[in-house]
Amino acid sequence: MNKMEYNPEQDQLILVGDYVDRGLKSKEVVEQVKSLVEEWGVIALKGNHDQMMVDAIDKEEDVDDKRWIRNGAFQTLESYSGLDFSNESSECDTYIEGKDFIKRNYSSHLEFLRSLPLYYETDSHIFVHAGINPSHENWKESQPINDFYWIREVFFNYATNLEKKVVFGHTPAVNLHGSEEIWFSPMGDKIGIDGGCVFGLNLNGLEISEDGEYTTHFVKKAALDKQDDV
Repeated sequence: MNKMEYNPEQDQLILVGDYVDRGLKSKEVVEQVKSLVEEWGVIALKGNHDQMMVDAIDKEEDVDDKRWIRNGAFQTLESYSGLDFSNESSECDTYIEGKDFIKRNYSSHLEFLRSLPLYYETDSHIFVHAGINPSHENWKESQPINDFYWIREVFFNYATNLEKKVVFGHTPAVNLHGSEEIWFSPMGDKIGIDGGCVFGLNLNGLEISEDGEYTTHFVKKAALDKQDDV
């Protein structure tokens, strides 16, 4: 944000989701995003990882637990509770204890994640976590909710047929054009900004000026790690 010279009094910051899992500081990230939304009117969209966390804690269903565990639940629970998941024989009990800890101590975080919108729209762009399903003409009404969180090839391999460009995360840009830098679709209808930071690559940012000009920004994962060490 500093590198992009973000000015909350002049700029509209839009975050495209996935604030928890896999990293070491999920709790701190949610706290900061929540503060940005409440203090500066930042638009924070919901990602599939955010929904997985809410589903696993709210529903208490085995399928939701297994999905979240496969996608970084232990790191998130460690961040919130300080529990140790190194003992595989007690993982199940520790997992249940960690979920209960969040329920009892961070209900405001859960409510915040539940409340996040699926998309945000301007006169020229649609911002969404994963994408828009081109097979649904009225995507706001008929697109399955899971597509907002999970869609991949059906979205980025085909034209959206929309007048507005779609800015999305979810799929790392390196999987779209072999580079961690922001991907601009050859079809001109979508922009993928996920730099694969969780995999050791970039944290990307896209600046869109009032006249529609794009400026790309990034910070290398190694640089972020160095900041944490200071």
